Amino acid sequence: MHKIPYGRGEMSFEVPVGMKFDVAEPSPYPALPDLADAVREALNSPLGTGPLRSLAGPTSKVCIVITDITRACPDEALVGPMLTELEVAGVPDEQITILVAVGMHRASTDEEKVEKLGERIVARYNVVDHDAEDPEALVDLGLTASGVPITFNRIAFDADLLIATGIVEPHQYAGFSGCRKTMAVGVAGEAMISYTHGPVMLDHPATRLANLDGNPFHEAAMEIADKAGLGFCINVVKNGDQNICAVKAGEHRAVFDALVEVARKVYTVPVPHRYHAVICGVGFPKDANLYQASRGPSYIFFAPTPLLEPRGVLVVAAPCQEGAGEGTGEERFFATMKAAPDMQSILHDARTKGYKPGEQRAFVMAKVMEENDVIVVGAECPDVIRDVHMIALDTMDEVFAEVKLRFGADARVLLVPHSLQTLPYVEE
Repeated sequence: MHKIPYGRGEMSFEVPVGMKFDVAEPSPYPALPDLADAVREALNSPLGTGPLRSLAGPTSKVCIVITDITRACPDEALVGPMLTELEVAGVPDEQITILVAVGMHRASTDEEKVEKLGERIVARYNVVDHDAEDPEALVDLGLTASGVPITFNRIAFDADLLIATGIVEPHQYAGFSGCRKTMAVGVAGEAMISYTHGPVMLDHPATRLANLDGNPFHEAAMEIADKAGLGFCINVVKNGDQNICAVKAGEHRAVFDALVEVARKVYTVPVPHRYHAVICGVGFPKDANLYQASRGPSYIFFAPTPLLEPRGVLVVAAPCQEGAGEGTGEERFFATMKAAPDMQSILHDARTKGYKPGEQRAFVMAKVMEENDVIVVGAECPDVIRDVHMIALDTMDEVFAEVKLRFGADARVLLVPHSLQTLPYVEE
């Protein structure tokens, strides 16, 4: 019996006899024995800067930018000790704002804020959502060296001390995610998100999963974090069991470099050959809507080496109880996919006319689906799945029947339970 993440639980299935089946999971890496102790140690020995308590004082305005509910970052465990440090520094509660980096996604609910931070923090401190579409809530910081317009959250920019949390894992555009992406996307204005997610940026050959060399998205994100004044951060890495295995705090570039080194060791996994089908798991919270869940197939498609045989099938298990998603970006993704007669028209329109933030997910999925069909299994909204030209199936038995029909009883199938945290590559 095999299992794949599905919502807050798992989906179990049997593989038909005769199919050649492999599993790609992150490399074994020990979890931290005590996260609280590790966070305290990281704050006591920050990289590239002094202790957090030395960076602020009684007159300081502080903004802590945290990830939203779509990111499985343990923000409560990270933010709580930082607030203690700020209290020691004498910063009054009313001068601290916790800013939820929702980007172009929907605003977070009160319940989600509590889930991310805990009741004590939400009750004591000012916790607000970023709004990328409100010009009054943004400040214009000019352009990056490569011409990216920097429109940034005003609360974050006006802070005397700007802090960010984040989780370092493979990212399809930035190479690896982390706090500088929390800045460059999570609390960016629509103009900046539109540019960094535009066709010129995403068509660049170096804008690729796990690549940082010459990656224009990564370089822009680093520059934006600098210009925004990011003064301190704390980031984590998770292992294959979804437990925290590394945590670092301090200057954002030093923290990022240290954790990328760990992430590469954890997530890079060799596989013996290409496959007719790859089954992706994304798990909660990513599989709550199709916008986020579709990252599983696209991450596999843009893996370090090609994993699929021509016309191979990508499968993602996701309940998608929120349908395509409820934010502006998610709605744009759905509308673009639904209105398109085929994938080529999405790519042509994007490259000739550009697109708005959110529609980049349609552009990316059009690249994927131009070459490979995508199956969503277990979705609560099969009509939504079919509307965006994907295949909706109820069970893994139906998936394997489809794979057998297309490729034969001896088809090669790869299971990637944690597709957003795994970098499979075909060994030469």
